[in-house]
Amino acid sequence: MSNQGTPSGPDFSSGVPLSSIADGSTIAGHVADKAVLVTRRGAEIFAIGGTCTHYSGPLGEGLFAGDTVRCPWHHACFNLRTGEALAAPALNPVARWKVQQRDGRVTLVEEIEPGDPIDAQCHHAGGTPPDSVVIVGAGAAGNAAAEMLRRLNYAGAITMIGPEDSVPYDRPNLSKDYLAGTASEDWIPLRPREFYEQHRITLTLGKSVTAVDAAARRVQLDDGTSIQYGALLLATGGEPVRLPDSFDHSRLHYLRSLADSNAIIKAASGARRAVVIGASFIGLEVAASLRTRGLEVDVVAPESRPLERILGPRLGDLVRAVHDSHGVRFHLGQMAASISGGTVTLKSGERLEGDLIVAGIGVRPRDALAKQSGLAVDRGVNVNEYLETSAPGVFAAGDIARYPDPRTGDRIRVEHWVVAERQGQAAARNMLGLRKPFVDVPFFWSQHYDMAISYVGHAEQWDEIRIDGDVEQKDCTATFVRGGKTLAVVTVGRDRASLEAELAMERESTAPSAASR
Repeated sequence: MSNQGTPSGPDFSSGVPLSSIADGSTIAGHVADKAVLVTRRGAEIFAIGGTCTHYSGPLGEGLFAGDTVRCPWHHACFNLRTGEALAAPALNPVARWKVQQRDGRVTLVEEIEPGDPIDAQCHHAGGTPPDSVVIVGAGAAGNAAAEMLRRLNYAGAITMIGPEDSVPYDRPNLSKDYLAGTASEDWIPLRPREFYEQHRITLTLGKSVTAVDAAARRVQLDDGTSIQYGALLLATGGEPVRLPDSFDHSRLHYLRSLADSNAIIKAASGARRAVVIGASFIGLEVAASLRTRGLEVDVVAPESRPLERILGPRLGDLVRAVHDSHGVRFHLGQMAASISGGTVTLKSGERLEGDLIVAGIGVRPRDALAKQSGLAVDRGVNVNEYLETSAPGVFAAGDIARYPDPRTGDRIRVEHWVVAERQGQAAARNMLGLRKPFVDVPFFWSQHYDMAISYVGHAEQWDEIRIDGDVEQKDCTATFVRGGKTLAVVTVGRDRASLEAELAMERESTAPSAASR
């Protein structure tokens, strides 16, 4: 995604009347060809870049609250005073400008370096920081933790260990734009390899941790070497649920890694038909991407509506209608009985032919290492509100972490990219003794052709779904309620409503009464 075109609004380098900027208001404009937001808070005026550093979303269309602005697309949050990225998925700050007030006019005179409002936090951390940090997993949570440690001025050794040869990369893109062929591979790495060298983050890639000795504070690698740690973060992520070994896997693909996505792209080249087994978000995003590439696509799933268990019946019907309109053929209430070559035989006896077959039937946490290490595990690794496991100094974040939801008191595990990044950042803070509970509201997005779905909160069960708007016109809000309490809000075509719901839940999570539940 990108925000194309010449920025609109006034040219702030020429100045605007101070009277045109009301207290609490924001004006979108530009300096040369750079989009800029100018905002006023009392007597102070701030100017920051108007484009989100994640996927170039228009911040002027976002939600302003206090000294922050939130991106309408994927809920990154920035400090209006400093430009610093306060919440993932954005990792980079936005630009900021020096503001000059003279003769009743406001002029932006030069671009200046973003500040970092979190720098001071490290100096107030309690206790002694660990002499070294080892991060097991080079995905969203692991990368975010390593970066946050350095942002907090942590000076000790950081080692990040991952089984893939690639530097940490943008996993959500693998089933969306990259798989569809509308994003190039240079979009995929989160950082170039030089970034880790410059920030003294040791990447140990293509290797796996086989054992953790929590008492000795040491991890063992599959090459026989071991590494001592002062604090440890387990961020091993999830792995796809796989079809039976009795199925022919010669044309069967799963999608979790960059290598998986590249293999599907290679198989799709010159292919005519594809079969997708599973109507999960991954399965349906794969279906949409393959249709964008021009393949005929059949989707097989046991449920009567796609995504009904997560989105409810009406939004499930909308998702199906969107895919129907793009030529996807659904085979619902069906399961694959066997696969032989390119033939998928359903339990009904129907046979589907595919030049490639992709299974997207769910993800399970990679928690075997935690189990083997004697950590408390319950359908994921149990952590407290600070993301610390049952072993002191060992933290867990991302797809494997089961943590207490501050709004409901339920213990939940969330398999979303933004949650993983924010948990990695929270774990880094707590490794340094800041003792800040993880209270971020879960958020994810899913893209289906030109329709984006935004989901905030977490609802595994609900009493009712309250629909506002026109579902069929892709302009609606669905509120998931249990016991009179809003658990989650799903929006289609209503970015601002999604941000407002997130902010309301966030305030509830941090209210004094939330901590006492």
